[in-house]
This record gives sequence, C-alpha cells and structure tokens, in this order.
Amino acid sequence: MSPLLGLRPELQDTCTSLGLMLSVVLLIGLARVVARQQLHRPVAHAFVLEFLATFQLCCCTHELQLLSEQHPAHPTWTLTLVYFFSLVHGLTLVGTSSNPCGVMMQMMLGGMSPETGAVRLLAQLVSALCSRYCTSALWNLGLTQYHVSERTFACKNPIQVDLFKAVITEAVCSFLFHSALLHFQEVRTKLRIHLLAALITFLVYAGGSLTGAVFNPALALSLHFMCFDEAFPQFFIVYWLAPSLGILLMILMFSFFLPWLHNNHTINKKE
Repeated sequence: MSPLLGLRPELQDTCTSLGLMLSVVLLIGLARVVARQQLHRPVAHAFVLEFLATFQLCCCTHELQLLSEQHPAHPTWTLTLVYFFSLVHGLTLVGTSSNPCGVMMQMMLGGMSPETGAVRLLAQLVSALCSRYCTSALWNLGLTQYHVSERTFACKNPIQVDLFKAVITEAVCSFLFHSALLHFQEVRTKLRIHLLAALITFLVYAGGSLTGAVFNPALALSLHFMCFDEAFPQFFIVYWLAPSLGILLMILMFSFFLPWLHNNHTINKKE
C-alpha cells in the first residue's frame, strides 16, 4: 500500500504536487546532461538548454501557483516552497536565465551577441507555451483533486491594482532582482544562490498580492496566456514592458549615472 494513502486527502494532493515538481526537475536535469553531451553546435546547444530551463521554471511555477490557491490561509508554507524551488532552480539551471529580461541585460552590457540573444529569447517563448500545454495534459490525468485542465486555459487576472501601480511593481521587482543578479556575481556560488532565493521570496511576498510579482515575460506568458488574449494591452504593458523598463533603468543607473556621479564628485574634490 502506498505510504500516501494513510494521509489526509489534502496532504496526499500536496505530496503529489511536490513529487511532480521534483520529477520535472530530475527529468530536465537528465535532458540537460544528454544535451550537453550530444549537441556540439553552439546555436542548438544554447536553444535546447534555454528551452529546458524555461520549461522547468514554468511547469514548477504552474504547480506552485496551484498549491498557493489551495493553501491561502498558510502563506508561510507557500513562501517556503518559493524559497526552496528558487534554490533548486538556481542549483540546477546554471548557465541559463529562463527570463527574457536576463538575456536583454546581458546583450545590453555586451556579455552576449545579438544572434545568441535572439536564439535564447525564441527558446524561452516557445518553451513558455509548450510548458503551458504540457501542464494541461498532465493535469488531465487527475492525479489530485485540483488537477483540472480547464484551470490552465482560464484567465484568472492576477492584477489587483490600477495599471500605474502594477507597472511600478513589476518594474521595481525586475530592477531589484537583476541588480542583485549583476552585483552578486563575485559572491561564492552557494551563498549567491541563497541570497537570490531569499530576494525572490521577499519580492513574491511584497508584490504577490498586487501583480503576482512575476518580473519574467516568458513566465507571465505561460501563466496568464488567456489573459494576454483577452486583455493584451494591459498584460503586455505590465508583464513585458514594465520588467524591461526595470532592466533599462538598472543599466542606466549602474553603467552611466552612478559612474558619472562618482566622476563629478572626484573632480570637485580635486578642485
């Protein structure tokens, strides 16, 4: 007899969801190993690894979102899972960004060629859509009482504030996360992953009730595809333009404004 049968139905469903997410992580990890060994063309290698990383992130987030809806009275549990899976993604998806904003940041800073960036962006968008339909197919199996495929095809608007506040929320989240990503590069890997996971958890806690605190255009497309179809201008502005604006402001501040301020201060001191 399965050890899960002795648990309450709610706990069984939670354990099943966690098992599904960990299975996705293991399968994607195996696929990444095979891809690294078999793919020798840089373009194909970059596309496949970015596709797999985005697929893992989106599938796990679909399941996390479902769990959060089933335990609204226990936000600490949801935030604990966000922190844990942020650690898992940080450890297993090294070398990929799974976020169009991360690719844009690298291209604007000169760390990635436009051709490679375009390949990675395409992989992320294709993977976001594929993960949505794979999640629907998985939920069709009815492994838990909450796995209903109609959930993935219904628009549940996560924006709980006016457009201006929603744009500010997503832009600030993107600004803070990518600033940390940029400036934590010199920190030891193990510590860096924990710091980024803690930051993601804080941003989800602070902005989750406002917009969902996604700050990832590919992930937003996967989670809220039907909402993009029904209210494209609003969702395009909030989940695509706002995070990109956060990236642009971050680069302008750290690459141009702060160095300019520092140089002016140095000149004034010499005078």
